[in-house]
Amino acid sequence: MNATARRMFDTVSPRLAPALAAGLIAALIAGCGQRAPEEAVIPSTPLRAVDTPPPQYPPEIGCDQIGGKVVLQLTVGVEGKPTRVNVLTSSQTKALDDAAIKGVQSWRFEAATRNGKPVATDIQVPVTFHAPPSRPEHCGQVPSGL
Repeated sequence: MNATARRMFDTVSPRLAPALAAGLIAALIAGCGQRAPEEAVIPSTPLRAVDTPPPQYPPEIGCDQIGGKVVLQLTVGVEGKPTRVNVLTSSQTKALDDAAIKGVQSWRFEAATRNGKPVATDIQVPVTFHAPPSRPEHCGQVPSGL
């Protein structure tokens, strides 16, 4: 026994020392009991693209040889489908912006999870449209009947 412990027991009456020792031992043993079961930690998973084909270039502007980039904000719901689509940055061409919105509506994802449950996730998606490599044949032709 170290000097501090000895001094503690020297100041306790001889009749209380056994009770004090028994109480300390009981407290130590109680701390060794079974712990409450811990909840299993389920790791989170990120959103994963399953089917995200590029949106179709709008044929009505093919003759104009216009390209551009649209940045969209998508909310992907717990079923893995876009539930909300907003244009963050426009291409400055309405037909391209509309084609981007229409194209991503059919995309499919595996939803992100938190604690094993699917959660909605917001993502930003850039959609770049390139003008057709060559002008369509009908460009510059006058429609018949005019």
